[in-house]
Amino acid sequence: MAANTLSQGMVVSVQDREARNRKYIRIWLYLVLIVLATIVLVGGATRMTGSGLSITEWKPVHGIIPPFGHDQWMEEFDKYRQIPQYQQLNKGMSLAEFQQIFWWEWAHRFLARGVGFLVAVPLAFFWLTGRLERRLKPRMIFILALGALQGAVGWWMVASGLVDRVDVSQYRLATHLTLACIIFAAVMYVARGLAVYSEAPANRQIQRFAGWFVLFVFIQIYLGALVAGLDAGLSYNTWPLMDGAVIPGDLFPIQPIWHNLFESPKTVQFVHRCFAYFVLIVAIWQAVSTVRQAPGTTHARRAVLLVVLVTLQAAIGITTLLMQVPIGLGLLHQFFAIVILGFSVAHWRGTKGAYPRETEVVAGR
Repeated sequence: MAANTLSQGMVVSVQDREARNRKYIRIWLYLVLIVLATIVLVGGATRMTGSGLSITEWKPVHGIIPPFGHDQWMEEFDKYRQIPQYQQLNKGMSLAEFQQIFWWEWAHRFLARGVGFLVAVPLAFFWLTGRLERRLKPRMIFILALGALQGAVGWWMVASGLVDRVDVSQYRLATHLTLACIIFAAVMYVARGLAVYSEAPANRQIQRFAGWFVLFVFIQIYLGALVAGLDAGLSYNTWPLMDGAVIPGDLFPIQPIWHNLFESPKTVQFVHRCFAYFVLIVAIWQAVSTVRQAPGTTHARRAVLLVVLVTLQAAIGITTLLMQVPIGLGLLHQFFAIVILGFSVAHWRGTKGAYPRETEVVAGR
């Protein structure tokens, strides 16, 4: 009897330690999420201020040190003056004006480097001290690898605007933003998998619906990135009509036709609008379905809150369009996209419940 009681006490002690470790890891991942969201916002400001091409070289290590003194600043400025953006758009720009756009891009890269350390160093600590559960190890390595890939994709994006263009490719911009959102979603999914839930997981239908909704949010973010990359929000600034019609004409002027979905500002904006309506309808459908199947539960309340968030995002998007994309509203619209993505992923993980514990108290042992 005494030995059995002692054994049970040891198991409970191990579970308490596991719960504490999960709490600490969750707090760490929430900090990572805050920095990731900040990177996305600074990246949006970099795009909207035309700052993304101000640093014409990729120096993953040395590039963390900004220019010091007039000579170093002039060296950076001279490199910028060789690219088409300066020669065709910003010719005659002063050094002070160049510094303004330089700092946006430098801050974006600095934060991106910083989040790499914020992931890698605590990950090594939790791993080496035995605080990281086995199931989390491949997940965190995958997230770290995505971060390294994102750095390469970021430079691939910038490189597209250094030779023949005055801005970056909308294809590469959309890829860069979408990959950032994938990383954000992956961190959120792991963090919420370590949370403590007071309710049982939802049924499979609710879980699947929540997963599909996350996918639709990703698609809408990708479409929004295409709009940003083409500056498509600066034209057709009316709503609910676009170019005087519900379905505007001349949506497919480019051949082959599918290129219009990525290269025609009018078509890209129209598709982004239509998919926004679709996402709102799906959010309402998900809320109604979840409330019917799991009334009074946290799952149902989260689904209803998602409708509120998506509706608010739609209002922000419409206002941004009508006001011809002022930088403040543009960034708010982007911020809410990240909020909705994070909340939809949290809802999806919440419908599944927490990751199973590696240790369980088994009655009678």
